[in-house]
This record gives sequence, structure tokens and C-alpha cells, in this order.
Amino acid sequence: MSSNYVRFWGVRGSYPAPFSTHMRIGGNTPCVEVRLGSRVLIFDAGTGVIPLGNELVKQSDIHEVNIILTHYHWDHISGLPFFVPAFMPGWKVHIFGPGDEPADLESRLAAQMKAPYFPVETETWLADVSYHTPHPVPAQIGELSVSSFILHHPGITYGYRLEVNGKTIVYAPDNELSFIDRSIEKRKAEFDQDEQTLLNDMKQEDKSRNIEFMTDVHMLIHDAQYTVDDYARKHGWGHSCFIDTVNSAMDAGVKHLFLFSHEPTYDDEQIEAMHRQTQELIHERGSSMVCHVSREGMLIDLED
Repeated sequence: MSSNYVRFWGVRGSYPAPFSTHMRIGGNTPCVEVRLGSRVLIFDAGTGVIPLGNELVKQSDIHEVNIILTHYHWDHISGLPFFVPAFMPGWKVHIFGPGDEPADLESRLAAQMKAPYFPVETETWLADVSYHTPHPVPAQIGELSVSSFILHHPGITYGYRLEVNGKTIVYAPDNELSFIDRSIEKRKAEFDQDEQTLLNDMKQEDKSRNIEFMTDVHMLIHDAQYTVDDYARKHGWGHSCFIDTVNSAMDAGVKHLFLFSHEPTYDDEQIEAMHRQTQELIHERGSSMVCHVSREGMLIDLED
């Protein structure tokens, strides 16, 4: 394994699922580490950031990390109160996320650690913690440029794109690809022909926008939370049906798709069955895309 890699520390959406039936996939909520030599980028700080923090404090070479948040729903920030490096002097923790100014990030993260919700506040952090807003210009992290884009999820939610060793990585954990398409289809009979023409144009524009951020990406980590049946019941909740994710990724020419934000009520067997369906779909379409199930502990060497 080289010193440049991606490691999955948390892959579940919504809430932790530490059940015996879920352990092949993992039960922690979103956290993905991108390690580039001594530089550490951490995408989201769900419960998966807790074991990552525990590993970081065991070594002595790295004392600076970058935490890049997509949004502030609890499943994406609930590990921060237990992230050990933040409580240690001598560490630098840079936090990026949605907001008009850095103070917005600070207040939003501090809120979950104030009484009566939590007994230890951010004021007790001993690390040098700084806050940054990456949008609309790319965040510059050393020699790296990390660009952000808006995802379709309740509230302001970012996805992120970065170039590493000639490879493009896109992280989009909570994104409902077919929200507009399905919304229009449900009410199609209510519109006359001219209105339907306009709505079809809207659907195509939305599809193009979704495809744009993932076009020709080497590694796409994307929301694939629901089955077809569950998505029909939960349309508008801000998550994708896995079939929509796979089809969109193939349309965009993605090389490697990583199904992410697994529904916490789905056990290992159900998620692996969904993966088998993706393999059949890829074969039917004659695509060369490789589809993976994101699993806790999975390591992807960026030198390969």
C-alpha cells in the first residue's frame, strides 16, 4: 500500500447501525479519509471519524488534519465530539463546510456540543481549530484544490471534487438524483402539452447538471441508499435509489462507482443483493464501469 490512498471509516446513512447482521459492510455513519503522503483529508465526521481519530493519535508524524463537511445533519457531524485530536494540544484541525462565513461553521458545530445536548463544549478543544468556507471558490489545501458543488438534499449540502495523481475523486454522499424527474412524472397528467414540453426541458437540464459533476470521474462515492420500493415511499427525502445512481454513473462515464450512505435498516445480505443487481445492469448495458459496495475499512490505493 502506498502513502496515497482512500479509506472508508463510515459508510451508513441516517444513523449508526452496530448490528451483527451489518458487520461485513459496517455500521458507522459517513467518514472517508483521503491520505496523500502526510496530508490528511477527512470527508464528513460521522461516527466513523471516532476510530479514525483514535488511529491518528497513535502515530507521531502527523499532527494536522482537514475535515471537509458536506452539511450539518447529525449523521455527518456526530463523531466530532469524540474526535480525540481536537482535544490535544499541538494538533491543527482545519474544518471546511457550508456557510456564508467561517463563524457560521463554528456556531453550527458548537451547537451540538452545548448543554443540554452534550456535557463538553468546543471551548474545551485544545487543538488549534480553524474554520473555512470552500464555496464558491475551490478550497486550497496545500498544493491540493478541492472544489465544491451543490447536491440535492434538504438544506445546503455540498459535494466535493479533487484531483489526485491524475485521478478525479468525487464525494457526494447525500444526493437525490431523480427528485425533479419523479416529481414531474407523478403529476404529468395535470399539465397541458406546452407545459409538458417545458417540464421535459427542465428534466433534461437537471439530468445534465447531475451528470456534469461525475463525468469521466475515476472514483465516484455516491448516495445509493434506497431500493426501488423504498425510494417510491421516500421520494423527496434527499437520497437516491441505487438504480438511479448506477445508471447516472454509467451515463457519465464513471470508471469506479462506490455505493455509499447505505440504508441502516438493510443488512449485509440485502446490500450485497443490491450490488448483484448493479452487476446485472452494468452487464446489460455493456458498460466497463466497475461498481463497488463501500465497506468500513476498505482501502483504495491511489497509485494503482
